[in-house]
Amino acid sequence: MENETNWFLINNIDTIDSPALIVYPDRVKYNIDVLISMIDDVNRLRPHVKTHKCSEVIELLMEAGIKKFKCATIAEAEMLALSGAPDILLAYQPSVPKILRLISLIKKYPDSLFSCLVDNNASAETIAEAAGKEGLNLHIYIDLNVGMNRTGIAPGDAVIELYKYCSKLESIIPFGLHAYDGHIRAKDFQERTKECDAAFAPVEQLQKQLVAEGFDEPIIIAGGSPTFPIHAKRKNIECSPGTFIFWDYGYQTNCPEQNFRVAALVISRVISKPEEGKLCLDLGHKSIAAENELGKRVHFLNAPDLKFTGQSEEHLIVETSDDDNYKIGDVFYGIPYHICPTVALYERAVTIENKTAKGEWKIIARDRKINL
Repeated sequence: MENETNWFLINNIDTIDSPALIVYPDRVKYNIDVLISMIDDVNRLRPHVKTHKCSEVIELLMEAGIKKFKCATIAEAEMLALSGAPDILLAYQPSVPKILRLISLIKKYPDSLFSCLVDNNASAETIAEAAGKEGLNLHIYIDLNVGMNRTGIAPGDAVIELYKYCSKLESIIPFGLHAYDGHIRAKDFQERTKECDAAFAPVEQLQKQLVAEGFDEPIIIAGGSPTFPIHAKRKNIECSPGTFIFWDYGYQTNCPEQNFRVAALVISRVISKPEEGKLCLDLGHKSIAAENELGKRVHFLNAPDLKFTGQSEEHLIVETSDDDNYKIGDVFYGIPYHICPTVALYERAVTIENKTAKGEWKIIARDRKINL
């Protein structure tokens, strides 16, 4: 719950060009504290860095005692290694070019433990061969399809066979199971819990079967943001939420049981009033995630009743019944519905302290490549 109505206002807003990504570090720290308070052991946290893509956030997370991380790209993995993260999971099954880049990271950053996902024999063989040529042993997790239906192998005997197959290959070591259930997002928390438990049950069964086959108990990495509070109450599994760090309007609306605060906004200005009752803002497709329908891309805190009627690359057209209340240059503070792809549209974020723009955080891993 917010304890200040106008917490987002910036005193020196005229020093910030728009559109811009704005971050409130005090709120980021608050969200990290809330995350840790929701689980029994900080060592069970493996937050996803895809939301923020920012070294400064990694430093805050590590200062709070979080040492394990999950990422989706080689650039994000390199950002983590540059920040000294000790345990880095590339939550992606790499093709040959990515495997070679991942191996380059492993060689350059020997103090970090790297791992990746596998869901088939051919990929396992390719990864093992590439690692073997460099004399490396790479940890892998079997990627499970628990309902997202994009990658992974359905829980069942085929998973056991793949785990066995990987264990016989030189240079890769099966270490556990990865189960992302991002499709489970019912607003009713009881319904969400029911769906989450049903999707997770076969994962637990696989873990027991693998132990019965003589393997060390596989680590389970499970869940994202909507199911984090559910998985956090289980024992001995790692949880990997990501959006918590900045939060957004989508999850604020759909996951009210989670007490994270919005810590990142986009600002936009009125640049034209083409006709009565119509405003043009400088917030186009290039400045806000546009995968949702037009009315669910941004929520303006100080202008919640605007009606969105059109958007192009650099412009957002809105209608208002209070035309006289708005003038050219007015600033709107918006919560993105989906913060993760919105952050990726910006090369840097302006940081706000005590209602004043004080500095910048580079969104270093928005690039596809940092060094390697």
